[in-house]
Amino acid sequence: MRGSALVAACLALAACAVPVSEMPGRLPTLPATLPPMKTFAARAPEAPARPNAQIARDFLDLSFRMESGRPLAVMSRFEGPVRVRVTGTAPPSLGPDLAALLARLRQEAGIDITRVGADGPAEVTIEVVPRARLQRLVPQAACFVAPRVSGWDEYRQARRTGTVDWTTLVTRDEVAIFLPGDVSPQEVRDCLHEELAQAIGPLNDLYRLPDSVFNDDNFHTVLTGFDMLILRLYTAPDLRSGMTRAEVARVLPGLLARLNPRGEGRTGAAVPPTTRDWIDAIETALGPATPMPRRRAAAERAVQIAEARGWQDSRLAFSLFALGRMSLGRDGEVALAAFLRAGQIYAARPDTRVHEAHVAMHLAAFSLSAGQARTALDLVNRNISAAMRGQNASLLATMLMIKAGALDALGRPGEARIVREDALGWARYGFGSDAEVRTRIEEIAALTPGGAG
Repeated sequence: MRGSALVAACLALAACAVPVSEMPGRLPTLPATLPPMKTFAARAPEAPARPNAQIARDFLDLSFRMESGRPLAVMSRFEGPVRVRVTGTAPPSLGPDLAALLARLRQEAGIDITRVGADGPAEVTIEVVPRARLQRLVPQAACFVAPRVSGWDEYRQARRTGTVDWTTLVTRDEVAIFLPGDVSPQEVRDCLHEELAQAIGPLNDLYRLPDSVFNDDNFHTVLTGFDMLILRLYTAPDLRSGMTRAEVARVLPGLLARLNPRGEGRTGAAVPPTTRDWIDAIETALGPATPMPRRRAAAERAVQIAEARGWQDSRLAFSLFALGRMSLGRDGEVALAAFLRAGQIYAARPDTRVHEAHVAMHLAAFSLSAGQARTALDLVNRNISAAMRGQNASLLATMLMIKAGALDALGRPGEARIVREDALGWARYGFGSDAEVRTRIEEIAALTPGGAG
């Protein structure tokens, strides 16, 4: 995506982009029993590259405001060791993924956090509930965290009261995380990372953060090096529950100089604030319960707002990405043009490689459906390492499936078979059930016309 020849090849696809359902795809032969599920090995995350002065602003905005925009008068946190217990019917993947996450929190964020038995006393309770039950109560949430309760029944009784109002909290004593157990292993893991980070750290998300789980764009699905620094700051002995924003702001420069010396002396342009009208437009565009015409109009509005504000960062790129997604199957030219612009913005930044990989996956699908198998293969090969580093199995599996389709179209069936088997292993983690995995394979196969590009 960084080469001019590749961009030119993709631009040529706009005239021939057609709905997937119209492609004469060839369904690959799949094994009767799918290969074992693949999982990611532990890896050292990249340290944040931003100046400490910028990180200090990020920390304050994350720590003293809710996602809804409501201000928090004081900082609240656990004062002491944190014990975590799991209740409900947990899927097999939850145990290893939680153990890996707790180990990272201890090693990278310096947090005294351990898992205890389901019946033991704990500061954090992770309760696994069926997705349908969770969303009957909170329709817009894939998972969430609530204060002052230790289980689902308590939350149901308290959910319309001040008991679960974070703005009234000074010190955290107990919180409960609710996540679905009947979804893919990756969805369970992603919920663990995001909700446990908010259970012990800041409660806000900021769209301006390109390298963080504390961002509702959902490109990062596991805690990053930036996130671990934020959590290390949040739980540092220099700070305490009940401190105001002004009090924390006075301590932060010295704390950051000690914990992140590489950020000292660096300069960087201040990022303009994210306005409420843009957030509302993006939330409407991404709202699954909203009719598609309204979602697409909202995505167009988000692009217009970002351009009018003069943003040239990841927020404009995300607006374009949303517009591309909302235009798929309806206006191929608009979708392709939006993905290309988003990809160019992401490619220009060193901290948005996984974002670029998401865009590349869509461009590779366009290429494959247009008979440009070599372009599809090039796009995947350029970006697949970013999907691996981001530990995103669903993205990785989809890219590998596209690669296998491209190899088939290029007359290389032996290589395609090996790549597809690799994709199936990642798909079992990223998509879950065998039926869902087979459905995804069929969708990618439908992209592949006869003949090589």
